[in-house]
Amino acid sequence: MVMRPLRALPMPGSAPLADAWLERIGAALADPALDRPRFCREILCELAYPDYAANWETAVADASVPNGTRLALAAPDPRNVTLEPESCAECDDAKFQRVKPLLWLWYSFDRLPIGGQNVDLGVRLRRLLAPHIFKRCGERFKAFQHVEFSFGYNIECGDDVVVHRHVLLDDRGGIVMGHKVSISDYANIYSHTHSIVEQADVTCLPTILEDGVRITYHATVLAGVRVATQGMVGAVAVAFRKHASMNPNAVMYEKPITIEDYMNARYISEPFHLFDYCLINDGGVAIILNYQNPHGKFRILCMWFVHGRRNSAPGIGLAGLWRRRGKYTHRGIPQRWLIKLP
Repeated sequence: MVMRPLRALPMPGSAPLADAWLERIGAALADPALDRPRFCREILCELAYPDYAANWETAVADASVPNGTRLALAAPDPRNVTLEPESCAECDDAKFQRVKPLLWLWYSFDRLPIGGQNVDLGVRLRRLLAPHIFKRCGERFKAFQHVEFSFGYNIECGDDVVVHRHVLLDDRGGIVMGHKVSISDYANIYSHTHSIVEQADVTCLPTILEDGVRITYHATVLAGVRVATQGMVGAVAVAFRKHASMNPNAVMYEKPITIEDYMNARYISEPFHLFDYCLINDGGVAIILNYQNPHGKFRILCMWFVHGRRNSAPGIGLAGLWRRRGKYTHRGIPQRWLIKLP
């Protein structure tokens, strides 16, 4: 095993400025009477629009300033923006309006030149904000850039929790993270699920990651799951291949893959890598329909799974689908087996 511990880096020349800035934010957040929307706006204006920080109200109201500029200037105030969770039926408006300014500060900071890749400053700022957003936050919480939440106020975490880049923590039904939980880049932790038939049919279930759990790259944990102490959720393909590699009757006998193999494999339809797909002889078919938008990005329209069962017709696969006049239809597949497309 090759050990590669993180290096200690020298502090940048701006470190005293960062210390003073964070101390000011920490002192303000400790005041229960703090006007959080105003405070968020002042901080973001200083960072994004320093020329207007001192006369923000005048500039936003000035009809001689272009409307686009006024709209951009208004955005640092969280009262002038809407966030998706506000539309959720189970959103506790009193709780959300209290944490919304801090969520907006968190998200906006990550998209500014001073934030984003500025690791040390970003981690320290998020560590200040988290205890005032979460239901419970332990010591030494560490979050990297572009972590997003649903409500924020339904999250509980223990000590030494680390959340890496571009992680979604969907806490609509509640997320509990024990001590020393680590969540790697691009993972998704859900606590709500939709019916595939009725979009408004939503079930919220708490998701629990016990002490020492590691959720690895691109993994998804669904609502209501409990990952046991020291458990590790990675690419399901790695575990499946490990099992197959030990079975003399399996096609992939003695052909295991590593998490590095999984991560380096090409995308078939983002975010799915090559090894996310079953072999053609696995007796099951995952059908994924997507389209390429004008910007060149692929989006998944829907997916469904067809598996062999008693008295079912064999050989059902993608050949049974084709496109006619802009609509997907089927050939040789009973209509009851298909999910109606939007």
